[in-house]
Amino acid sequence: MSAAVSSELYAQVQHFYARQMQALDNGRLEEHAGTFTEDGSFALTPGTEPAVGPQAILEELRAFMKQFEGNPTQLRHYFNQIVLDPREDGSLVSTVYALIVRTRPQEQPEIGVSIVLHDVIDTAGDRFRLRSRAVSYDQAA
Repeated sequence: MSAAVSSELYAQVQHFYARQMQALDNGRLEEHAGTFTEDGSFALTPGTEPAVGPQAILEELRAFMKQFEGNPTQLRHYFNQIVLDPREDGSLVSTVYALIVRTRPQEQPEIGVSIVLHDVIDTAGDRFRLRSRAVSYDQAA
């Protein structure tokens, strides 16, 4: 078992994730992409090359969100079971279970996908940023 992180650090990571996902869910894609380091990578689709750097990540997000144009779908990302493992360089390896809920007007919310996020969080400086994020889809297992 890895070394435990402090309750304060755990809460800070939860806060980081909350702000990051609310930016995404509310269409603030530039803000979301800005939560990655300059050389940060985002592997959204298994089997494809990850987007590297905030600008490439922004383009990947824009391309992904095109499927919802003209469709009044609201996505909400719910994170749970966050496991944080500190690394010697001060960064954190984070494994997160997530459900993405889709809601359309006049319809019941439905779970879109169940995923696991594999992140490396850079804790240096004045704010957290992601060095990498890889997404694995439970239904693809």
